[in-house]
Amino acid sequence: MNSRQRLVTLEPGAIAGTLDAWRALGPGMGVMALLPEAEKAHIPMLQQVFRDSGIPLCGAVFPALIIDTGFTTSGVWLVCFERMLPHLLIADVRTDGATQLSNVIRQLLPTGAAASPPTVFMVFDGMLPAIGTLLDDVHRELGNSVVYTGVNAGSETFTPMPCLFDQNQCVGFGVLVLLMPADRQVVLHHGYPVSKRLMTATSSTGNRIDTIDNRPALEVYQSVIQAEYGVTLTRENFYDHAVHFPFGVVTAVDVLVRIPVAFTDDGALVCVGEVPPNTLLRLLRAPQLKDSECVLTMAQKIDAITRGVAQPSLLTFYCAGRRMHFRDDAVEEVIQLKAAARTPLLFGALTLGEIDSMEDLDMPRFHNAALVCVPSVAPQ
Repeated sequence: MNSRQRLVTLEPGAIAGTLDAWRALGPGMGVMALLPEAEKAHIPMLQQVFRDSGIPLCGAVFPALIIDTGFTTSGVWLVCFERMLPHLLIADVRTDGATQLSNVIRQLLPTGAAASPPTVFMVFDGMLPAIGTLLDDVHRELGNSVVYTGVNAGSETFTPMPCLFDQNQCVGFGVLVLLMPADRQVVLHHGYPVSKRLMTATSSTGNRIDTIDNRPALEVYQSVIQAEYGVTLTRENFYDHAVHFPFGVVTAVDVLVRIPVAFTDDGALVCVGEVPPNTLLRLLRAPQLKDSECVLTMAQKIDAITRGVAQPSLLTFYCAGRRMHFRDDAVEEVIQLKAAARTPLLFGALTLGEIDSMEDLDMPRFHNAALVCVPSVAPQ
């Protein structure tokens, strides 16, 4: 999966000129576009340039873009593949989504037996309410025939908007599916430490937790934050503190981060990502950058995948909730990752949720607060 990339200003001439320079790669080339929310009005122009060029396009709108010195909300990352990845855009998966998504993945899979399963990279509209359940249902249909990974696109304000596109359409509540080669591995990590207290989501629906230990969820959340961390959480300062104290959904092998983003008048909590009924929870405290081992762990995983081959570029996705927690230190974490991964170019976008496959089982998992890296060089 050889690719090259360029941050381009959103002017028709600049985009067309970039495409003309890439035509030498051959007739099978194609482009994925990462567009910041502030530039979403340029989608029709972007589509028109690609239609005029006859070059295939797929892409998504994200809260911001990543550059190797931090973040930006202007321009567009154009990622050019020498051979365009097999891809399809589904307009809406709110009804019968698992069947739609499974059928699309089957369409993209190559015929004949493969030595190892290919990787399916999915970009979901972050406004979809039950992505974790959708992934579980797809896994029940497809099993381990593919490796599941991906991210969520959309607005950091969680305002519904069309955020997935190709050269012909721009849709919301859908998913963009790309089939990556079987040798392409994706690295994901959050590095959030786990608190001592164990709780149970005694009543929950989708991403809404109504009660914890049979008490209103907000009430329990307030009491645990006060007891363990000495923070007085009120309805007025909820948005100042919640991103720093996410829930951890306890699984058989690790803890998945769920960031509370809203509360209701009756004391329920709304999170990014689902919390199934009777799930065991722990309260997490997001680390300070100086105490975080995330970058080191990511760099070690990348090195193991690439067998020490330095990365010519590193496609990276960074959770918007993680940036809200780290604030200015988020820029420093990006700079540290670039250095640790030994790449001259780190690029990508902010995300609203992240997906990987459980090691050895290839079962998809939905995360918050994570970093996702797609190395450009596969083992030789």
